[in-house]
Amino acid sequence: MMKYPDALPECRRRGLFPSRRKLTPLLVGLFLFMVGGCATWQAPESVDDTGLRERAISETVDDVRLSAAVLRAADSQQLLGADVNAKGIQPVWIEVENSGPDMLWLLRAGTDPDYFSPLEAAWPYHTLLGGKRNDAIDAHFDALDFPNPIPPRSTRSGIIFTNPHQRTRMLNVDLLGARRMIPFTLFLPDPDNPPDESAIEAVTRYTQSARIDIRTRDSLRRRLRDSPCCAQAEGKNVAGDPINLVLIGTFDNIAAALIRRGFRTDRKSLDDTQTLFGRLPDFVLRKPGKGGVPSHWIRAWVAPFRYREQPVWLMQAGRPVGGRTTIADDKAQVLHPDVDEVRNLLVQDLIYSGGLATLGFVEGAGETPKYRSRSDTIGSHYHTDGLRAVMFLLSRPRKLSDFEILDWVPALERREADAAREQTDALR
Repeated sequence: MMKYPDALPECRRRGLFPSRRKLTPLLVGLFLFMVGGCATWQAPESVDDTGLRERAISETVDDVRLSAAVLRAADSQQLLGADVNAKGIQPVWIEVENSGPDMLWLLRAGTDPDYFSPLEAAWPYHTLLGGKRNDAIDAHFDALDFPNPIPPRSTRSGIIFTNPHQRTRMLNVDLLGARRMIPFTLFLPDPDNPPDESAIEAVTRYTQSARIDIRTRDSLRRRLRDSPCCAQAEGKNVAGDPINLVLIGTFDNIAAALIRRGFRTDRKSLDDTQTLFGRLPDFVLRKPGKGGVPSHWIRAWVAPFRYREQPVWLMQAGRPVGGRTTIADDKAQVLHPDVDEVRNLLVQDLIYSGGLATLGFVEGAGETPKYRSRSDTIGSHYHTDGLRAVMFLLSRPRKLSDFEILDWVPALERREADAAREQTDALR
């Protein structure tokens, strides 16, 4: 091995190679970095879910009872040995009492398509030289994970590591049995944050104030066509984003279908620039992209009328300019001008959710071509074919080929005709 003794003093003089005196603190700092993570996880003395059971919300369907509660930061520390909430994970405790004769499986993807495995949730607490301690962390998180399957006449409980829903957790749980699916939708408060009172009120508003009950599809079509084209700016006579989507079904069914496709409750200050029927959105959902960047949003208002005892929800489907390539900055989000594309993508999302029974289109949003784009409450410009997608939802998942398409407005034929007309105009 060759040596260069004359170069070493010069390198040290110029600071290119640290002296032993300087090197020692660096080594100590590196060692503390490698082992310091141990202080962020402490093995719990006991695992006691009594507090969660006491405030859990329960529901029974047939011979199955589901109970669930969102863990607060203190619960995570006490049960898991670390505050996983601070890492952007919302742990949910779930218990399933299966009194029936069938084996059941809890489908985690139905609760959150982007759920965290227990080892993912444990990973931030690993250290470089953790060794057996890292194994102990993994084993502890794995032991508290919800166990599948749930045998007949037995009870199983555990934690599912999900992405956060803000303020109120809309929890969807799909239990798969022999030739049947048992869906649950619960609305769980987040103990560390104030509840979303507007969303909670929306669940019961249609039963209290929607006294008009429409009985025929033709009457429903006319009512939807004559409903407001757009929201309005709060306290101003300025048009907002278009109402380009209508969902018909119970709040549970709508929540289940949207959660299966990755939507989460997520209300931002931008959403409160829009009002309909004199009030802010009853609830707001977002489908974030990878890394938390913004993507689709849905703002929803329960209508002052029902259809055959089912609530009717008027909605705005939109996305920011740049979509998943933009920054996660609420104030910087501008409505993407092609609102029809977002509407159509959402229709496809709900087809794949398995909850769509019937699909149709009606006029009402006000047709606006590209060369005459409209502006909204914050100055965003958009164009639209003026159609609203109308979807009737069910609780039980269906095959893709089972949903019905209404002949109210032949939207596909219209788009083909518009495309042909644009091509003809371009050739002139």
